[in-house]
Amino acid sequence: MQDFIAKANRFQGRSPYSYLSIYFYLTFKKNNMGFFSFITQDTNQSISNYYSIRGVFNVYMFDNKGNVWEEMWYAGYGIFGGKDFYELLAEMNGKTTRDEGIEIFFNQDESDATFPNLVQNDRYWQWKNQKPKPCPNQGYFY
Repeated sequence: MQDFIAKANRFQGRSPYSYLSIYFYLTFKKNNMGFFSFITQDTNQSISNYYSIRGVFNVYMFDNKGNVWEEMWYAGYGIFGGKDFYELLAEMNGKTTRDEGIEIFFNQDESDATFPNLVQNDRYWQWKNQKPKPCPNQGYFY
């Protein structure tokens, strides 16, 4: 909060919206908040979140050890069946934190990483080391 106050004091004389903008910038930048969504690897469908007008469908996340997590009500924050996609990505690559998983997904060479799979139909799916494509609409903005 002290960081917020120090930065906000530089904006004295401006509208209250300036303060809100600073607050949201500091809060969301610090917490890595925002929607994350992907394209399913079997049906090439955008994984929409339950805030969108499209509605949701079951999504299954696979790791390279045969574990599967089922998500029936995706909220848009990268959690599938109670397991964080980015934490799993970090674990699959010998790391531990969500931030490290985000770093791997967005900044590491794909050939040097192992990726979870996200699919709509789990029945015959076999895990393959393929990076899921991010959804350009973030699962919401259609």
